[in-house]
Amino acid sequence: MISLDEAVTARLESHGAQFEVLVDPDAALAIKRGEFDDDLAEVIAAEDVFEDAARGDRPAADDLETVFETTDPMQIIPEVIERGDIQITADQRREMQERKRKQLINRIARNAVNPQMDDAPHPPERIERALEEAGFTVDPMEPVENQIDEALDELRPIIPIRFDEVVIAVRLPAEHAGSGQARIRQFGDLQREEWQADGSWVGVLEFPAGLQNDFYELVNQVSSGEAETRVVKDEDELGTR
Repeated sequence: MISLDEAVTARLESHGAQFEVLVDPDAALAIKRGEFDDDLAEVIAAEDVFEDAARGDRPAADDLETVFETTDPMQIIPEVIERGDIQITADQRREMQERKRKQLINRIARNAVNPQMDDAPHPPERIERALEEAGFTVDPMEPVENQIDEALDELRPIIPIRFDEVVIAVRLPAEHAGSGQARIRQFGDLQREEWQADGSWVGVLEFPAGLQNDFYELVNQVSSGEAETRVVKDEDELGTR
């Protein structure tokens, strides 16, 4: 579990009743996007559902049954998050924004090069100064990966910068294809996809070369290590990872 200081409140109002749960902010956003498959118990501050979390008041069991058809908190908590609103204080928003700003800077510095200096890397400090000069604002409610392209567009008029890209083909077995492909297709630029006769899914994605380890970790996570991946070197040749 997380501490109360780390948690945000997710609130759902239904059938004249109010339900609140305490959850990690990033996990809450992942749950709302359908991208969460970790242990719920690790990202909540209380294995409980409240009517008012600040006061510790709990809703009536009849209200829980009416809205959720159960009184089990671990079944109710994800539903409150998915259907409800995430309540983030100004301080929590600033903390999330600062954390994601640092993640964005580190991600760009790790993958970007200076094409005018023999592809030498840009130090994080240079990336940070250029983002500030560009007036780029990090969205605390969006994954860092979704903000990289926009940040690069803002950086290019200020510093010479290029991301080396890689193209990866991935095949998910049928038993993992449904939920797995939904997460994988968001990782990069989906160039091609195809559903196979056996129910498996094949997708070809392009993304920064420095993110390959992150991509392979995601693929292994959504497929229990049963997926196949290949680096696409050109239109006709596939290299085996």
